[in-house]
Amino acid sequence: MKKEDKERVVAELTERLRSTATLLVADYRGLTMPQIDELRSKLIEHGARFAVVKNTLTKRAAEAAGSDTLLALLEGPTAIAFLESDGDPVAVAKALVDAARDTRVLEIRGGMLEGRPIEAAEIESLAKLPPLDILRSQVLATVIAPITGIVALFTAPLRDLYGLIDARIEQLQEQGDTSAASAPEAEAEAAAESEAEAVTPTENPPDSDASSESEQEQEEQ
Repeated sequence: MKKEDKERVVAELTERLRSTATLLVADYRGLTMPQIDELRSKLIEHGARFAVVKNTLTKRAAEAAGSDTLLALLEGPTAIAFLESDGDPVAVAKALVDAARDTRVLEIRGGMLEGRPIEAAEIESLAKLPPLDILRSQVLATVIAPITGIVALFTAPLRDLYGLIDARIEQLQEQGDTSAASAPEAEAEAAAESEAEAVTPTENPPDSDASSESEQEQEEQ
């Protein structure tokens, strides 16, 4: 490889190390080119780029990028799976673990997950998780479940309160209908009392006139 080509590879690798928060490292010694190509295709499907670069160039790039995590893993032939921003770390880890099991050659060394160093055992544990979309659904369900329970605790008394309010409204409406029905009877009684009071004064004048006439006759005699 020419010097300028090496410089270009180191520059590209350095930039990738600086922009990638998740990467998985493996020893690919013993893998055939068809096996490497097959693994590379699987990783691309899950949003990861599989790079096989000489350690001398990888070390230069890791030093330039300040990636101490990668420097500690560069022992022997190294292949790196760089996760893209939309990649699935669970699926990528599973693809590497499956390849290590099937080929009995690929050896997972470790890597970096969201900027945090992880060991080979952690990558194997990561591979056992459900797919990312299912994992997100499970996490969302776990978060929502307590909220749903709290809402139920508050809404149940409210439903009871609404029932009591509706019952009270019906009761008041029934009382209002009863009072409305008794209103004509009350008005009839009031009218009868008024007529009685009106008749009584008209009967008094004749008596008073008769008494005054008798008094005049007595005076004349």
